[in-house]
Amino acid sequence: METETTTPFADVTKLIQQFKVPGLDMAQIIESRRKDMEALVEANKATYEAMQALARRQTELLTQAMQEIQESAKALAAGGSAGADLAKQTELVRGGYQKALADTKSLAEMARKSQTDAMDIITQRATQSLEEMKKLMQPN
Repeated sequence: METETTTPFADVTKLIQQFKVPGLDMAQIIESRRKDMEALVEANKATYEAMQALARRQTELLTQAMQEIQESAKALAAGGSAGADLAKQTELVRGGYQKALADTKSLAEMARKSQTDAMDIITQRATQSLEEMKKLMQPN
């Protein structure tokens, strides 16, 4: 048995073509809606790829943090006087805190950029769609 693969646009196209409206170019309307869907797919793809990059970066940061914790623990275990240990511990905590802040800022910037990129795609398509509708509504 052979299966026929159809796209959602094929079904919608057939449906819309059944309702012919004089003076309205259904092919243009269908094409415009197809472009809308392509823009949504592109925006979703961009968002998905950005979230993958964000997850990879978080994994890298966690791995780095664990390595730094191990190195710090070894350095503290090597020891010295109590005053030196306290100074080392203070410096390690300060450095770790500053790095955590920088890493958090970096992750937030990655997330913001991905959202901005996706919205740019949708906004651009919305602008194009409005122009297409204006052209459709103009008398021939």
